[in-house]
Amino acid sequence: MEIYVKRERYRGPIQGAVLDWAGTAVDFGCLAPLAVFVEVFQQNDVEITIAEAREPMGLQKRDHIAALCAHPEINARWSDRHGRPPDDTDIDAMYARTEPMMIAAAGRHADLIPGLLEFQSFAREHNMSIGSCTGYTRKIMEPLIERARQQGYIPDSIVTPDEVPAGRPYPYMCYANAIRMQRYPFEAMLKIGDTVADVEEGLNAGMWTIAVTDTGNEMGLSRHDFEQLDPSEQKRRRVAVAQKLLAAGAHYVVDSIADCIALVSEIEVRLKTGDLPAQSINGTQ
Repeated sequence: MEIYVKRERYRGPIQGAVLDWAGTAVDFGCLAPLAVFVEVFQQNDVEITIAEAREPMGLQKRDHIAALCAHPEINARWSDRHGRPPDDTDIDAMYARTEPMMIAAAGRHADLIPGLLEFQSFAREHNMSIGSCTGYTRKIMEPLIERARQQGYIPDSIVTPDEVPAGRPYPYMCYANAIRMQRYPFEAMLKIGDTVADVEEGLNAGMWTIAVTDTGNEMGLSRHDFEQLDPSEQKRRRVAVAQKLLAAGAHYVVDSIADCIALVSEIEVRLKTGDLPAQSINGTQ
């Protein structure tokens, strides 16, 4: 590995990318977790909607449940049903029940998103490492990793939130990927994801942050349902999702992982001119 010392700005090539899993690399529409969150609240006689279940997506799953419990309307429903708001004991109990349910759901929604293998091939050809991170624990990830491997997706590093001090939006999973792949500085890396939490994680890590619209949680449609939309409706929804992700601070917003290949050379040009991720928030759509 070539040694780089930060006496001046980094002007070299992109060395690696850290990809999210559900909604970015696999599981078009990020569908696997939704039914699980709805069901675990139903088991406590509290109804939540699919839209509500999606809002904290990207967080570690216990944090996700805690965020749902803090949602004013969900909190009020819980209080109406149980005579008190949900507490940490309730959150822990629901989280314990979600893990086996999530393992099964993640395994059922493991199809690779179109363009992923092409991005992987491009990365290999250009000496870029591929890391990955997720809101799933390692136990949930194990069958998903195997299903992805069977389809040809084999990232160099996989980090889960239970392996670091905290999940998104903290940058620790990105840092752990960089360490395992021996890649630095962080401005030589990309973070690619589909949620606001992904964007915040990438920014906090000091990486170039790319958000995808069509395949992720914010769009929230299966591939079949998305492709059934009229092109004008696809565009309308895409623009709305892009605006949200740009507002979160994404440097770039693209349709899917398939569009990220073209961005590598564009970002490398910016690096050569001395541009840095922290100077370039809300850069390009």
